[in-house]
Amino acid sequence: MSWFKSRNGGDQWHLAQQRFAVVIFLSQLMKFILGRKEQMVSFTGTDGLNTAATFIAVPPTIVTQVKSKDTDGYNAVQVGFGERAKKNISKAVQGHVGELGSFATIHEFRVDDSSSWKKGDSINAALFSVGDEVIVSGVSKGKGFQGVVKRHGFHGGPRSHGQKHSEREAGSIGGGGRAGGRVAKAMRMPGRMGSDRVSVKGLCILGVDAENGKILVSGCVPGIKGAILEIKAKQVQ
Repeated sequence: MSWFKSRNGGDQWHLAQQRFAVVIFLSQLMKFILGRKEQMVSFTGTDGLNTAATFIAVPPTIVTQVKSKDTDGYNAVQVGFGERAKKNISKAVQGHVGELGSFATIHEFRVDDSSSWKKGDSINAALFSVGDEVIVSGVSKGKGFQGVVKRHGFHGGPRSHGQKHSEREAGSIGGGGRAGGRVAKAMRMPGRMGSDRVSVKGLCILGVDAENGKILVSGCVPGIKGAILEIKAKQVQ
């Protein structure tokens, strides 16, 4: 698949209209794969409308274990992704994956039927096709310790009438007999923000480059550049 720069010479990328036929790898199986977030781009469709999109690098992912309801109580496929030094992997994990590789991380996907998979199978970008609706999950960007204005959207205190140094304060958190004189549960207060697991639904596959291991997904996905993402078809739990 060929990619080329936009006519204005910017960093925007367009998907070439002439696409080679993508061979669907094990199309009868549920679709899922792990990838790493790359840059966001502006995608121009055949209708001429621009939309935000995200490139995700999806190198081949190896099946490390197949779980079934008979032996494990549920159906799932465990996969290994990425590479890291073998000395940094515990002996238990090394014994578990065997000679399949030294993976940076191991994830598990629940499926309806795991009988079609076997240990050592390879999953690549060709599993997906243009138009597939997917759910992308990952860990959002960490914001550190933030106040109530940024964390919860409080508008802050008044800027006049004798107020001083209280524009971004939270205000009262209790007292006066509320909740028995204590701070009520779930009170919105300053605290750590971000670094949460987030799933974005309703995204669509705009392009597949199986040769280079990349897919183009509509919209925004969670995490920083290089963050590990779970990409799965809508029907996967």
